Amino acid sequence: MNEFDEVRQETAPVPAQAPVDKSFRCGFVALAGRANVGKSTLLNQLLGAKVAIVSAVPQTTRFPVRGVLHRQGLQVIVIDTPGIHKPRYRMNEEMVKLATRVLKEVDLVAVIVDASEGLGPGDRFVFDQVKQAGTASLLILNKIDLMPKENLLQMIDETRQTGLFEEIIPLSALTGENCERLERVMSVRMPEGPPHFPPETLTDLPERLAIGELIREQVFLKTRQEVPHATAVMIEAVRKDEKGLTRIDATIVVDKDSQKGILIGEGGGMMKAIGTAARLNLETLLKGRVHLSLWVKVREGWRDDTALLRLIGLPVP
Repeated sequence: MNEFDEVRQETAPVPAQAPVDKSFRCGFVALAGRANVGKSTLLNQLLGAKVAIVSAVPQTTRFPVRGVLHRQGLQVIVIDTPGIHKPRYRMNEEMVKLATRVLKEVDLVAVIVDASEGLGPGDRFVFDQVKQAGTASLLILNKIDLMPKENLLQMIDETRQTGLFEEIIPLSALTGENCERLERVMSVRMPEGPPHFPPETLTDLPERLAIGELIREQVFLKTRQEVPHATAVMIEAVRKDEKGLTRIDATIVVDKDSQKGILIGEGGGMMKAIGTAARLNLETLLKGRVHLSLWVKVREGWRDDTALLRLIGLPVP
């Protein structure tokens, strides 16, 4: 049994008193592609809300994030997968394993390419993975707002010749251009069946993981070079006091002392900036006031540490 079968079994069914529309459609769509092609941005655009963290740094997404798209007579569970890349650490190996496994477990794969950069070896490797999975697939040419039309037409023709995709959709995940067409194309390909999630569910990401992701996002946005990739966030405690204030204790784990120094910054300035920005996003997530306490600890080789990888959300065997 895979994780999506478990969702089908464990999520709350439609209440017995509510008649089930036999024409209802519900299914799973995986957003796949190499790192930094815009998968997380597209997920947020489709849902009209921030579900996945976003940065310009490759490999921001470390585990599949499910967002639930609700429409009349339709529910689409859209999965943002880690970018498929050449792994260097156990963490990256597990990220790629998760991404490629999901391709075989969904109803439809939407492969995303950064059209503004053209097709590269990484994209063609993803194409091969999709072909091996054997799942119905479509191709999304993203970032069309950054390229001339004649280049786009050439890319459409080039990718059509692969014969791999049922449909090719150019769009801009950032501006939303042509995303409605993508939604229509996904919708008609969903199988008939009851919804898996209640209408108010936007994502099934556990609260602690969501909190850790928002803190990690600020590390990605405010630091450079190797620091973002060498950090993990562990949530030590989440508690609400009698006045409704949510107190969060979190530890940012790094590989080296030098990275710890960068994260703390001169006079603690970097840590304060990360904490302030994260707290504002956390207050939106938790719909109330938040007090965030952050610490930084050095744990050399943590990206190969099975126990720690499990703590940050990777289902390492």
